[in-house]
Amino acid sequence: MIDANTFIGAYPFRHVPHPDPDVLVRVLDREGIDSAWVGHLPSAFHRDPGAGNEVLFAALSAHAGRLAAVPAIRPDWPRWERALSEVLDRGAVAVRAYPQQWGFGSHHPAMSELVLACGESGVPLVLTTRFEDLRQRHWMDSASDLPAATIRALARAGPRVRLLVTAAGRALIEEVHWGLTPDERARVWWDISWIWGPPEDELAHVLRTIGHARFVFGSGWPLRLAQTPRANLELLPDELRSPLAPLGDAAQIPARSA
Repeated sequence: MIDANTFIGAYPFRHVPHPDPDVLVRVLDREGIDSAWVGHLPSAFHRDPGAGNEVLFAALSAHAGRLAAVPAIRPDWPRWERALSEVLDRGAVAVRAYPQQWGFGSHHPAMSELVLACGESGVPLVLTTRFEDLRQRHWMDSASDLPAATIRALARAGPRVRLLVTAAGRALIEEVHWGLTPDERARVWWDISWIWGPPEDELAHVLRTIGHARFVFGSGWPLRLAQTPRANLELLPDELRSPLAPLGDAAQIPARSA
């Protein structure tokens, strides 16, 4: 199993204990997870994520095979195409983008260019719905949650698009999924880090109505506990835990190997 939604690095709006790759590897061992896709958390709040990408690759170099880099590319930045080519040459398995933190609207043309370039390169684009609940955010953290319109626009950009949307709840997932055609839905995956288990049982609901194939394991570590999605999986009804209908992991998304 791959944890498709983890980070290293400090969070600018509150203290996060031990957001280090060595600690993440121990968390994976404890939870029985084989590997993780890892982003650089501070880069989401930088105007230019390039320096953060360098920090990410250097920090993960000692954990090749367990921690795979998912660097950030800002597509309205000069020479972003070269930056994308360089991180792919260095082994990035996916690319992250933060349209809300960068002030992009739902139909920003640069985002369409990025998702198409990622598709042509055979890697998914990873989007983050939120880092924290609106009710607990610092007043300086002014970016809104990722809207359904942005996800739908990117899913419709082209047939080779592959999107992984992290930290989405049931409402957003259903708003996007049922607003897309079957072909467009097949281009979008969701992680389960923000989907509630009991007593709401929203994870069970979306697995029944949308299907296991569209969901992958993700924790949101270190901003969220890695135990939470594991517990929600364990608490699924027996028929949804059947070996015949397993929850997918990020390996099912067409992507390059770490």
